[in-house]
Amino acid sequence: MDARLLGLALLAGLVISVGITYVFYVRVMKAQASSRPKMKSVVAAAVALQPGTPITAENLTMINWPDNIALEGLIEKKEDVAGHVLMYSVSPNDPVLKRDLASSTSFGLSAKIPDGMRATAVKTNEVLNIAGFIFPGSRVDVLVTLHADNNSANTMTRTVLQNVQVLSTGSKMDPDPNGKPENVSIVTLLVTPEQSEKLALAENQGTIQFVLRNGGDSATANTPSVDMAALTGVQKQPATEPAHAKRVATPAPVQPPTASYLVETLANGKISVSKFPVNPTNPE
Repeated sequence: MDARLLGLALLAGLVISVGITYVFYVRVMKAQASSRPKMKSVVAAAVALQPGTPITAENLTMINWPDNIALEGLIEKKEDVAGHVLMYSVSPNDPVLKRDLASSTSFGLSAKIPDGMRATAVKTNEVLNIAGFIFPGSRVDVLVTLHADNNSANTMTRTVLQNVQVLSTGSKMDPDPNGKPENVSIVTLLVTPEQSEKLALAENQGTIQFVLRNGGDSATANTPSVDMAALTGVQKQPATEPAHAKRVATPAPVQPPTASYLVETLANGKISVSKFPVNPTNPE
């Protein structure tokens, strides 16, 4: 009898403990569920997507995105992405944003040009493109060296553009995945219309050179032009007048005629005429 009562007591205690544990478990799960952010489905890349090529529905997938994490340009329908061309590369499972998509009429390199910008090609060589270490996506400054009248003393170098993005090197719009340098003869830059005018004039009047910069450095440096005098530390000589230059004599100022009056005198039957100046202060 005592053993039976003891067994019933143990069973009742077990049931009560299981019930209490279940109640706590349900409360904890509800608390966790209430603390979780709401999710929504957005369009993402199923594989690595490269710029310049049309996107197919097979290259897209749907992922859950927290509502409390704001990201401008999220897209919720695959049909709003399929058929468009990317301006920038997208990694697998990363959301495809509206700003990543080019207009429906843009393909190839033109798809990577944002509205209001221009792409311009610049001739280069192994030295000017920094031994092939300029890749698509690099940031460069553009320098021009001007040779005035074939006189080395008048040679001048100045920075005409800063923090310009490289769109393509040669015919490649994406860098080598292994970072292998490649010498090319043409580098295409992304510039504004005003910058394209400066670059065209600089390329026509002098020698263009690129200066590679850190991709995270967007500061604009205020650098003056450098000429041979500043480079060598020799002060410029003031311009001298040529020895054969003709000197033009300055004519003497013409004095105005002095006012005067005539006086006739009759003496001994003879008439004489005398001339007297007029006093300006006392003309009378």
